[in-house]
Amino acid sequence: MHLYRPAVVSPEDLVLTARPAIAEIAPEVNSPILTWSDGPVGPTIEAHSGQRARILLRNELNEPTIAHWHGLRPPEEADGHPRFAVGTGGTYAYDFLIDERAGLYWYHPHPHMRTAPQTYFGLAGLIIVRDDNEAALALPSGEREIALVFQDKRRDASGRLVYNPVGHDMMEGFLSGEAFVNGVLSPTVEVDSALYRLRILGAGNARIFRIGLSNGAPLVLIGSDGGLLEEAVELPYVDVATGERVDLLVDLSGLAAGSSVFLRSLAFPSPSGGMGMGRGRGMMGMGGSTLPQGATMDVMEFRVADTVREDVRLPATLTPLPRLSASSAERRRIFRFDSMMMSHTINGRSFEMDRIDERVPFGATEVWSFVNDSRFPHPVHMHAVHFQVLERRGGRGRVLPWERGWKDTVLLLPGEQVDVIATFDRFRGLYLMHCHNLEHEDMGMMINFLIE
Repeated sequence: MHLYRPAVVSPEDLVLTARPAIAEIAPEVNSPILTWSDGPVGPTIEAHSGQRARILLRNELNEPTIAHWHGLRPPEEADGHPRFAVGTGGTYAYDFLIDERAGLYWYHPHPHMRTAPQTYFGLAGLIIVRDDNEAALALPSGEREIALVFQDKRRDASGRLVYNPVGHDMMEGFLSGEAFVNGVLSPTVEVDSALYRLRILGAGNARIFRIGLSNGAPLVLIGSDGGLLEEAVELPYVDVATGERVDLLVDLSGLAAGSSVFLRSLAFPSPSGGMGMGRGRGMMGMGGSTLPQGATMDVMEFRVADTVREDVRLPATLTPLPRLSASSAERRRIFRFDSMMMSHTINGRSFEMDRIDERVPFGATEVWSFVNDSRFPHPVHMHAVHFQVLERRGGRGRVLPWERGWKDTVLLLPGEQVDVIATFDRFRGLYLMHCHNLEHEDMGMMINFLIE
């Protein structure tokens, strides 16, 4: 099946209608989905830094919803806190400035206890922000810039999507057996033998994608959550957890017409030690086959249609990045993430809508230490700020190449402590920090912090 390419829309005077629909998700398979427009993922919102967003959300679902602009830093009332969720037939108006570096961001629902199913069934979309600095680099563009939403999903005997987490699914997260890209099953995209830019979002409920090429060729990492890095880095793979984004250059210039290469999730040891249901490859879970975390999974195919002759050049440097120093921090806070006995907590507490867990002075620079006391991975997302990763202790024991730029989500594996630094100087208001494993989030692994 060919890759689905969502419509590209402006954030000005945009109407997004969350509603149920039917879409083709695999060859000759039509499945119930949820959609922001009419496709299996939402339209791609493209904006220039400094552009204003005026977006109206209409809710035609049979349950409340609200949209969060993940990675953007709008005022409190535009951030998509679950207390702003609107019921069936309701609307919510957003009006804010998109004042961010060029980068890949995204939007998804954020109603408490229903983020997972709504995102899973299709209420996810990309936001591409551009600026003049990025434009000057002459990176691949047009048909050679491909934006991709990575998910994994389960299907029933008729091939339709199912979401029915039980037991271990609620602890490790809803892992599935098949890869979906832009809402369709393991698609194919026709390419030239040229240099491509891949903008990738990890949006599976719990899946960590270790992205690599089936032919072993290297990837060139140029950006992460908050935009471009200082310089390009050649790597055999990159890891992308739920909520994280990577910006990659892939050189297909050596491939012959008619040949194929797969973008694959490569094997890695299960962070949970292989516990729980679905440990074996292709075992049947409740409502479809499942693959354990870390299993090999073909994600999509690049099929070379034409051979072209071009001078492939990678930029030597990309953009300067100011660095925050731990010595400038006014305070350090520690947050312990734990999962046990069907409960997911931060510092021993489950989310309560009206409780303020932390108070942060406006303008303060702070170090937040995330500690994983559980046996499961936790991708930790902060609203309202971009941060830099200072240090990782335990586990992988280092700051990884895709963590060296501005971030808003960082993967915390069992036994790890990750220290991040941020300055809380964008807006005052009530914001969220939470695990972005969608089942963990829905079950309360989330806090409110007030910037005052």
